[in-house]
Amino acid sequence: MSHGIRAPQQAGSGAQPPDPPRPVPAGGPEPGAPAETEPGARRFGLGTASALVVGSVIGTGVFGLPSALALFGPISLVAFVLVTIGAVALALTFRGLAVRLPGAGGPYVYAREAFGEFAGFLIAWSYWITAWAGNAAIVVAWVGYVEVFWNTEHEVGWSIVIALTGLFVPALVNLMGLRSFAAFQVVTTVLKFIPLLFMATIGLLFINTANFGDFNASGTSWLGAISAAGAIALFSYLGIETASVAAARVRDPRRNVGRATVLGTLACAAVYLLGTVAVFGTVAHDDLVASTAPFSDAANAIFGGEWAGATVAAAAIVSGFGALVGWTLIVAEMPRAAARDGLFPARFARQNRSGVPAFGIVTSTLLAAGLTVVSYTSFEQVFITVVLLSVLTSVVPFLLSAAAQLYWLRTDGRRLRVRHLGRDVAVSALALAFGFWALAGSGYAAVYYGTFCLLLGVPVYVWVKARRGVYGETPAVAR
Repeated sequence: MSHGIRAPQQAGSGAQPPDPPRPVPAGGPEPGAPAETEPGARRFGLGTASALVVGSVIGTGVFGLPSALALFGPISLVAFVLVTIGAVALALTFRGLAVRLPGAGGPYVYAREAFGEFAGFLIAWSYWITAWAGNAAIVVAWVGYVEVFWNTEHEVGWSIVIALTGLFVPALVNLMGLRSFAAFQVVTTVLKFIPLLFMATIGLLFINTANFGDFNASGTSWLGAISAAGAIALFSYLGIETASVAAARVRDPRRNVGRATVLGTLACAAVYLLGTVAVFGTVAHDDLVASTAPFSDAANAIFGGEWAGATVAAAAIVSGFGALVGWTLIVAEMPRAAARDGLFPARFARQNRSGVPAFGIVTSTLLAAGLTVVSYTSFEQVFITVVLLSVLTSVVPFLLSAAAQLYWLRTDGRRLRVRHLGRDVAVSALALAFGFWALAGSGYAAVYYGTFCLLLGVPVYVWVKARRGVYGETPAVAR
């Protein structure tokens, strides 16, 4: 999906570049250079780019999210509202960045352009962890809806088998090349919207306030509960950046990437907030905490039977599969951009005969599978643990993207009209503050493991730099 920028081969380097070198313009690439793509590659329009954002954001995580938030009580809805405001600020920040730098790689390109190649590497590494860890969380929620029909006793062994199937089949689909990707994303996006739209509209008419339970059921302070619930809720918005990551496949990326990001985020926000309120109000609090398929339980509570819940579960299964196919493609794209710059192992940049980065897809799927197997003890534990890990590693790209926009506004933004400059600075500052708030709410354990995983990338960076025989910054190659 994305090409990045690649430094020229240095004398003494032991690694061969994945593609023939290209000329380096003085001063590096021009800001806002058009996204690079493969010759003859198919491009997405605004509709498919928006569907990619919605399809990536709405996987099965949101279908399991009410159960995770129910641990905190209705106070988590306050956190959800705050997270939504932050997510919209991030979407607007990405829109501004996409106008300046529509090249493939999204946050990686933004960070490298503003702060240098090490910052770019940290973004690519962190986002890569977010993507494959996020796939593990998506597939766990997906299993909960599959088990509405099969393995209803939730035997762990069979749950793991279902989860591994949900990881490996999308990987195979991508490895073979998905020529009908655009139609597939649009269809699955429509199908996944059906139960969410239902709960966000009709479901609100069946709310019973007695089901909400204690406003703050966490046993901690209000501030602590909101921060902790906000970190979990942020998981539901992971993916708003996917259009920028896939910019090389979007027609007129300077215009369509930003629009798709904002439109997709606003659409998700509307159904998320209202749908979660409806689930809280139609399922008793204690039952919701123990539920592995909360939207199905809500539908059953409304109609007093099993058929409605089964229909929602079927839609969630389709939704999850579509999200896993999309994220399996995305998970290899940012490492590929970094590999073309010489900042990731070169194998991540190579494509198979179907034109997809096979090594990145296979490696990421195996890591997601390992994380799922190791931590699969209960739905609540594995879902929340993996969610917090992927949220923390996602905050790093979000923080540096917002910082890159603020940096540009401070240095070059004076050419903008004062009104627009003030607005853009305010939005970017809000996005930056939102990132720090999400980081603080992740909890000590998530921060510890997330920081550990992030710093594991430092030896990789040293290794790839040493293989190139490079010390310090290297000039970038134009897209």
